Amino acid sequence: MTRKPAVAGQFYHGTPEGLRGQVAQFMVEAARERVIGAVCPHAGLIYSGAVAGAVYSRIETPETFILLGPNHTGLGEKISLMHSGVWEIPTGSFSIDERLAHRIYMAASALISKDARAHMFEHSLEVQLPFIAYSGTEVKIVPITFMHVSLDECEAAGRAIAGAVSETGRRVTIIASSDMSHYVPEQEAKYLDGLAIEHILSLDPVGLYRTVLSRSISMCGYLPVTTMLYAALELGAASAELIRYATSADVSGDYDHVVGYAGIIVK
Repeated sequence: MTRKPAVAGQFYHGTPEGLRGQVAQFMVEAARERVIGAVCPHAGLIYSGAVAGAVYSRIETPETFILLGPNHTGLGEKISLMHSGVWEIPTGSFSIDERLAHRIYMAASALISKDARAHMFEHSLEVQLPFIAYSGTEVKIVPITFMHVSLDECEAAGRAIAGAVSETGRRVTIIASSDMSHYVPEQEAKYLDGLAIEHILSLDPVGLYRTVLSRSISMCGYLPVTTMLYAALELGAASAELIRYATSADVSGDYDHVVGYAGIIVK
């Protein structure tokens, strides 16, 4: 099955030339390193591209990116794994790492469903691909979306992902796709996002999950980020670094209704 781009020409430029140029302006000179996991935004590139570019500029391209994102569409299962096929964007195509996807499914088949429906129109993972394609190297993906899962289920999914990575021996980076606070005044966004970011930097999935819920932080990808943290800890992560934080007001000039964007790497 080939998954065609759903948001080309909307969230990012729809032509190869335009998209390459758009991504190029967001990449920065930086030393690349092995990264176990990362938090990266998924808004339109004009808003969040600078944060995403700063993150991907630091990542030494692995064999496979495991992409964890929120399910905005409501289609599919509570955790939906697309286990085979190819994803296309204007600047490249990405084969799904079927062996790794199968291992993840087998490790948590009671929790994770093989399901392509959730991915057909979902933008949170697709918006990562222009930056991955920019490296120009062959890389595979494993796409997984999350909808309404508990903290225990995030932990189980994270452990399953980590176990599958260890079993296959793949060089993997786990991208947790998330924007931060949505449509609140910038001062409030920075405060609330700071609370969530503190727990991510402390490699504290429990604190992140509970803080987002108790403080009503409108962080759309807290479930993927929580899961990524559990997986990263299992894979030996010891530290995290905030690469860049920004809000939509940097582009729009509207400081009363902002969306926050955080770029973080976990090593």
